[in-house]
Amino acid sequence: MTDQPDDRNGGNAPDRIEREDYARSAADVERQRSIFDQSTRTRLLPNAADLARRQTIMRSAKWMLPLLALVLLGSIAAWPAVQRAVIMHTGTMAQMSHVRVKSGSMLNPTYRGLDEHGRPYMITADEARQISSERIDLTNAAADTLMDNGNWLYVTASEGVYIQHAQMLDLTHAVTLYRNDGTLMLTPTADIDMRHNIIVTDSWIHGEGPMGVMDVQGGMLDIHGGVMLFRGPGRMILNAAERPN
Repeated sequence: MTDQPDDRNGGNAPDRIEREDYARSAADVERQRSIFDQSTRTRLLPNAADLARRQTIMRSAKWMLPLLALVLLGSIAAWPAVQRAVIMHTGTMAQMSHVRVKSGSMLNPTYRGLDEHGRPYMITADEARQISSERIDLTNAAADTLMDNGNWLYVTASEGVYIQHAQMLDLTHAVTLYRNDGTLMLTPTADIDMRHNIIVTDSWIHGEGPMGVMDVQGGMLDIHGGVMLFRGPGRMILNAAERPN
């Protein structure tokens, strides 16, 4: 057999191949060792100002965290009331959407009040114009009130003037009075005292109802007492069921 030279003992070893980017000088090696040497690293201790700031943060957190928890619990407990308020506000806004203000006038107004006997009445219109602190001009006015016997009376007109503090309603043009017993009266003008529940007109009146048909020159209706007074000359035709025997 052919003897092979022993490179491990006496042979000359081939040159080692090294990467140039791994080559380091002695100064670099010493510097890197000094960085990782734990004995050369010093720990920075907080000063008095840092300690005071940390203590302030801890004290604030001690109070703020429970306060935040109370706020969250309170909001959970108050949420049903908030939800009801939101629903009521939504309903109010839906109603207010039907009432619009345009050029100094109000569309679809409603005025409510009580007469001297505590019975409610309501005045509505398609449009209201505030002429003064007392006077309000109405377009397509309507008044709804209760009578003493529990019946109700409904009056409409093309135009009207409402005097707020006096509670007087003056109606003109196509005044129509309707009572829930079937009585219907037509007249050009009428003045209504909403406080005392009295309707007066000096114009002609045409009436139809369960009692019959009438045409008179004027009259007065006491809504509270259920009394009607007419002035002549006039004409009345009674139904057969209402004629005396």
